[in-house]
Amino acid sequence: MSSSFTQMGLQLELFNAINDLKYDDPTPIQEQAIPALLNGKNVLGQAQTGTGKTAAFALPMLQKIDPEARCIQALVLAPTRELAIQVANATRQLAGDSPVRILPIYGGQSYSIQKKQLHRGVDVVVGTPGRMLDLIQQGVLDLSKVNYVVLDEADIMLEMGFLEDVETILSEVPEERQIALFSATMPDRIRKLAERFMGEYKLVSVDQKQMTTDLTDQIYFEVNQADKFEALCRIIDIEPEFYGLVFLRTKVETEQVGNRLTDRGYHAEFLHGDISQAQRERILNKFRKKRINILAATDVAARGLHIPAVSHVINYDVPYDSEAYVHRIGRTGRAGRSGDAILFVAPREKRMLSQIERATRKKIERMELPSTEDINDKRINRFKQRITDTLA
Repeated sequence: MSSSFTQMGLQLELFNAINDLKYDDPTPIQEQAIPALLNGKNVLGQAQTGTGKTAAFALPMLQKIDPEARCIQALVLAPTRELAIQVANATRQLAGDSPVRILPIYGGQSYSIQKKQLHRGVDVVVGTPGRMLDLIQQGVLDLSKVNYVVLDEADIMLEMGFLEDVETILSEVPEERQIALFSATMPDRIRKLAERFMGEYKLVSVDQKQMTTDLTDQIYFEVNQADKFEALCRIIDIEPEFYGLVFLRTKVETEQVGNRLTDRGYHAEFLHGDISQAQRERILNKFRKKRINILAATDVAARGLHIPAVSHVINYDVPYDSEAYVHRIGRTGRAGRSGDAILFVAPREKRMLSQIERATRKKIERMELPSTEDINDKRINRFKQRITDTLA
């Protein structure tokens, strides 16, 4: 653990949580934003997704929460439900053993479920502006005790036409509150929003460097959700030396895909957060020794595990944000060896693909899936080569 995190004045339980999550040195945005936010300053941050900004605003927020207060004390606004879910999950991980209650709210989920959870009591609400405004107007979302507000991906929120909703929500929050506003770009509208609602603020920014290595070829295939498994099998079949990670969003999907691969005769295993430590080490050991060549995994395998450089990283589902994408594809294109990072993109995931390209500052090339004929030709050529090698 870097002494930089040690010197930030974080509570022990938060320090232990980031230690457990294998955070090493703070990123530049964390180094600048965390001390300012802990000191009660408003912060306007220019940072792409993937720079560690979630921890930059979540750690100070968690430190300021009093779980005994039994009221909503912090609010995080995000432009999409995918990002709201991602931020809520990341914040829960950062909270460690703290009893802080975090609730994501977004369109598409039942109102009754969200109302029940709000009635039970939560400390932090993470959500999209539209659903937040609906619940405020219904009188079930009380922001009168909120003292910490985060606007995440503010430029996207404005692009999506949420400005009026955001202004209405902020008007429901007490004037004595702290605001952290993060945006990948800094147009005049963002600065005007900051000046109007934040007053004095500290500006923090990081250099926008290319976040992904040139040793990794990044491509995507447009595939309907129901066809993704067959697409995965085609990729594996056409690559003679496939040795890769397949990332999925949920534990259930991970088990399903891992088991289906095994049923098809592939040397595969699955890995997720509910796997015991002993079983986890057994699976990883088999993967390192290449006794299996395919590992289906949730994001638990993207950080903190000693996995060698793989030939392929396949994103079976588009990750909820670019930070997760960068962590995932960081498993390939390492130690001077090239690798392939492949995305399966369902039609409804196209917007998330655009967000990843914008954040990583890299165009991801669309490709056509190999046909059955392509795969058969490859198999015949490999068979012929084996005969030639044996005769030689």
